[in-house]
Amino acid sequence: MISYRHHIVSLVAVFVALAVGVVLGGGPLTDLGRDEPAAATVSATRTDQRSAEFGDAFATASAPTLYGARLQQHPVAIVAMPGADNEVVGGLADQVAAAGGQVAGTYAVRAALVDPAEKSLVDTLGAQLADQLGDEAVAPDASTYPRIGQLLGLAVAPGDLGPADLQAVRESLGGAELLDTPADVGAAALVLVVLGDRTDPAVLGGVVSGLAAKAPGVVVAGETPTAAANGDLGALRATAAAENVATVDGAENPLGQVTTVLALIRSLTTPGGSFGASGSDGAVPLT
Repeated sequence: MISYRHHIVSLVAVFVALAVGVVLGGGPLTDLGRDEPAAATVSATRTDQRSAEFGDAFATASAPTLYGARLQQHPVAIVAMPGADNEVVGGLADQVAAAGGQVAGTYAVRAALVDPAEKSLVDTLGAQLADQLGDEAVAPDASTYPRIGQLLGLAVAPGDLGPADLQAVRESLGGAELLDTPADVGAAALVLVVLGDRTDPAVLGGVVSGLAAKAPGVVVAGETPTAAANGDLGALRATAAAENVATVDGAENPLGQVTTVLALIRSLTTPGGSFGASGSDGAVPLT
């Protein structure tokens, strides 16, 4: 994603290049009048930046009132996909706490779990665990990635899964280097998935759909889509998996992080929804 800072740096570089062209070309009078559009562009960029800063500041200041401590007694598991920004994960955890909630654990999905080249490993392990747990725990007709998503859901939000089976799932996923589970972890009622590196849309959709089949409420947060690419979140929104999970873009900013937690609160009663600057259901969930 291109941040406001990077955008401004790019604009400055363009203006410098234009200035050099003026000196080497026809002289300052040749480009008379070009400064006005440039100045207008700079002004518009500064206005956009000030608006973004105001939105972030407003969201941060008003967040506790908006939350109303509605995440109390609703622990949240954070599932960080490969490449997820640690600062974004930390900011989201802080907002969960501001809403009265507790992070039950932060799980790190390893690259092998979503790497199509490792599909054989994921399929074999998933099938073995599914046989061990039985049809009531994992759908017998689930394919590779929805099945591993269901197992991931049981690992982070075990529900009625017994302690021995829960330990077997977590240890198996960890031993295969598919998931890192924190040492001090509790059961979660809600799951927050934080996107990171580019993931094959079919793989991501399968994992998320499986996760949503087991976790009571799931929210997927990603960065702001750019004009060049919608990224993982845009691709996920185009799949059937998005029908059962809430998606929020802009998670790299405070405003997006507050919106994400509002989506978590909403998921207690209403699943799904697409929120953020490019969300089809509005910028902020109505809770």
